Amino acid sequence: MATHNELGTWGEDIAAIYLERKGYIILERDWKSGHRDIDIIATDGNQVIFVEVKTRRNQMFGEPEDAVNYMKLRNLRAAINHYVKFKRLNNDIRFDVVSVIGTPGIGTPEIKHFEDVPMY
Repeated sequence: MATHNELGTWGEDIAAIYLERKGYIILERDWKSGHRDIDIIATDGNQVIFVEVKTRRNQMFGEPEDAVNYMKLRNLRAAINHYVKFKRLNNDIRFDVVSVIGTPGIGTPEIKHFEDVPMY
């Protein structure tokens, strides 16, 4: 696996642990809709939360969450819409972003959780 893929998988693992500690229940990880994917799908009460995880080793090129741009949101909207229809969800839904900054095995990663991020 390429180094950037390993970092991304590590970040998703960190984000899943973080969300579980907050009481979320993880339903799916890396759910695929064609070439699009949703990193984490979880519940918090009756609400289904779609989570995009962005991981970076440092902030040299900006904040990880800044990578959730117009094109990424457009792809996520399509994947989320597919998931909702495929699972026939009737629940309230929400979109969150979790950013992780750090290096696997070195120190404690910095985690930021942005809840209810607008999808436009």
